[in-house]
Amino acid sequence: MGAKTEPASLPAPFGRAVQDLRAASWRPELVVTEIGAPQRIAPYAVAITADVLSGGEEVGSGRLVLLHDPAGNPAWDGTFRCVTFARADVDPEMVTDPLLAKVGWSWLIDALQAHQADFGAPSGTVTSVHSESFGGMEDEPARAEVEIRASWTPQLDDGTGLSRHLAAWSELLCTTAGLPPLPAGVVPIPSRRKPQNRPLRRR
Repeated sequence: MGAKTEPASLPAPFGRAVQDLRAASWRPELVVTEIGAPQRIAPYAVAITADVLSGGEEVGSGRLVLLHDPAGNPAWDGTFRCVTFARADVDPEMVTDPLLAKVGWSWLIDALQAHQADFGAPSGTVTSVHSESFGGMEDEPARAEVEIRASWTPQLDDGTGLSRHLAAWSELLCTTAGLPPLPAGVVPIPSRRKPQNRPLRRR
């Protein structure tokens, strides 16, 4: 079956979620773009990617995929599933901290709870990597990186409420990249650069 391109042609709950995603407000440090979604995981999917900028330099990046199966998926315990990847460079000393993995996982859970994003069945991994260069590359500085791969079931009911999960994902990316949280009472302003609309696929 051909791709569906507009929210009006999608199942109503997924269409509402897509509209929320495309109308989302983002922190100014995030450059968000809609990308092609995976084609074999769920009947409906939409995906975005983000670069985290600080002082004009990229300090992190991430991807978020929203999956939808109107029939439900026992592994999700629901009809929607968020799947994310976040990575950022960190101080080399951090990757030797045995608590880094648990702290990295808490960044996601704390962000979801802080934004009152109802969710269930969270799962994922936190990986830290430290690399040093030798020989002809010995002048290259040592690098350390933390990577978070996670998924959770957003409780969207009729498709509304995704904005809370998007705010939590935004916070996860910025926290992973070492940016401070927004001051209390400050909310992101609508971005002038909206995610580019891409065809939404139905399998």
